[in-house]
Amino acid sequence: MADFPPNVLQQIDTIDAAASPRKVDSFRDLRHLLWVSIDNDDSRDLDQLTYAESVHPGKDKIYVAVADVDAIVKRGSPVDQYASHNTTSIYTPTRVFPMLPPKLCYDLTSLNEECDRCAIVVEISVDEAGKYSLLNIYPALVRNRAKLAYNRVADWIERDIRLPQSRAILEQLKLQDSIAVRIQRYRTEQGALGFETIEVQPVVVNSQVVRLEEKAVNRAHKLIENFMIAANVCMTRYFTDWNLPVMRRIVKTPKRWSRIVQLANQLGERLPARANVKSLRDFLYRQRHSNPSQFPDLSLSIIKLLGRGEYVLGIPGGDSQGHFDLALRDYAHTTAPNRRFPDLVMQRLLKSHLYGEAIPYRRSELIRIAKNCTKKEDDAVKVERRLVKCAAAMMLVHLIGHQYKAMVTGASQKGTWVRITNPPIEGRLTHGFQDVDVGDWIEVQLIRVDIHNGHIDFRAVV
Repeated sequence: MADFPPNVLQQIDTIDAAASPRKVDSFRDLRHLLWVSIDNDDSRDLDQLTYAESVHPGKDKIYVAVADVDAIVKRGSPVDQYASHNTTSIYTPTRVFPMLPPKLCYDLTSLNEECDRCAIVVEISVDEAGKYSLLNIYPALVRNRAKLAYNRVADWIERDIRLPQSRAILEQLKLQDSIAVRIQRYRTEQGALGFETIEVQPVVVNSQVVRLEEKAVNRAHKLIENFMIAANVCMTRYFTDWNLPVMRRIVKTPKRWSRIVQLANQLGERLPARANVKSLRDFLYRQRHSNPSQFPDLSLSIIKLLGRGEYVLGIPGGDSQGHFDLALRDYAHTTAPNRRFPDLVMQRLLKSHLYGEAIPYRRSELIRIAKNCTKKEDDAVKVERRLVKCAAAMMLVHLIGHQYKAMVTGASQKGTWVRITNPPIEGRLTHGFQDVDVGDWIEVQLIRVDIHNGHIDFRAVV
């Protein structure tokens, strides 16, 4: 808590309990439902709960409960001003820098196990084909019945390794997984891109990096991903239908599409000259099945060429770009208000509509917030990547002079980057970077490591 300014600490001292529900006509008490949370093993800032029920064969209903952070963090308060400045939580190998004070995001605004909490609930209908549509949005009181972790849930879903949960909870997870599989199938048919990348995470023991582990995406990750995408899309479309301003999350049509076309040509495939998400989806699908061992490297190349996402203000009646790699035109972040400020802003816009109140932000404010959130998110990614590289540098410091096969992951005026394959670590190509581009494979030699700054430098081996 010492990292928070005095006025924030003073406000936190005045908050002693979780928010009480606001009993408007649309309010519901849903504590009787078998809500569960699924997150990382060490997650303490729980933003969402999920629940599902079968309506009739071929049609189901899912519920996503999002923590009502605004019920405590009021607009303009010291905590809100602090959050609006930082805009996101930062997760590093040794420490988390939360957007909100721990007393809130880890406790009073977190959807903790066996605690009554205020939430905004999104009801979604899912048909046999996996197509989802909004049924309702309303404030509610919820209670998390089981705090679960991705890996343990995946062990049960994928390998039938018993979870220490009740039969009812296990049946609930089974139903949620089956619905998520249908949603994924529908999203793929609509053109959503399917990637598979290799990322590493440092394992730290007593402040020392002892090894690097590959992070794997499993069925539990996909379950939550598909439920959250459905909830975000449904809420965004609700905003559009009611002519409300939206803090959209977009990935622009890639400027380097021509390079993606070249990579496809090298693999004996053809892509259209103009960017087309469904053609790219089909190409990735074929490559995943024909070249599974090389697919993570191809995925990384395409992701780098697509570029980063950004926040923009969408106004009623205005044109808006979509999220290219999700194949969606209606997308905003709404489901993580404990750790992302855009989600908290969206929650306030939604609640002002639900409660018949004035929109809490002017257009100029929302434009400024969107720009700041994009910048701060980029900064956070740089910090997280730098600290992972610092950890990786510790593992490479004794390997100066070793040669590796590497793939070019970035090539611009700012510099050229490569990723070696074993271990899968990225560094800068400081010599011999002429005439190489993203997706090229070259031989490199490790020439310098700077643990403090997270610098890992290579030179091309001719």
